Amino acid sequence: MKKLFYLSVLVYALSFGLQSCNNGKTYAEMKEEEADAINRFILEKDIKVISEKEFIENDTVTKENEFVLFDKSGVYMNIQYRGDGEILKEGRYNISSRFLEVCIKDVEELGFTAGDTLAHNRYSPYSENFLLTVGSSGSYTASFTDLAQSAMYEFYQKNTEFPSGWLVPFAYLKMKSYISAPPSDKIARVRLIVPHSEGKSSFAMRYVYPCYYEITYDLN
Repeated sequence: MKKLFYLSVLVYALSFGLQSCNNGKTYAEMKEEEADAINRFILEKDIKVISEKEFIENDTVTKENEFVLFDKSGVYMNIQYRGDGEILKEGRYNISSRFLEVCIKDVEELGFTAGDTLAHNRYSPYSENFLLTVGSSGSYTASFTDLAQSAMYEFYQKNTEFPSGWLVPFAYLKMKSYISAPPSDKIARVRLIVPHSEGKSSFAMRYVYPCYYEITYDLN
């Protein structure tokens, strides 16, 4: 992680970056560059990629540096700790999280370099809070709450879009509501590689960049 970008940097970059469609590159070319960046990240971090079939055969458990690739979304997931509760059933749940977001592709238009930390709340007194809705068919949707305290909301120019890649883990995590503050080792923790199509769409879709995340999920 080479730099920590603050909101002012993003505002400056956007003011000069909203020009010609990424130096004339086609969407297909930008997607190829994104795929190359993801593959390079996987090689550099010595990540082992497994299929969904292997993941299921392993009782939906991943090893230390093993990521499962979900073909439909293109999201890669490593479960560091599933939690000690239960997989969420149909309903609505208040979730709080701590996260780190790292860009893994150079984005000249925004001034990002692969390895730059974009947004995070690791040192904030506030968690990233959102309302999660689990549908009857096992679908997941979410919206940020407590926007005044949201690091994502501030960094992304008060954009309320929820990155759909963040929802992928909930089908496998065992969430639990603690009466008092839970021990840190009991909170569900994942690592994700999220392509642009599953990220903050108004930014990532325009510039086609993937991000790496480290996220904890706590059921309130």
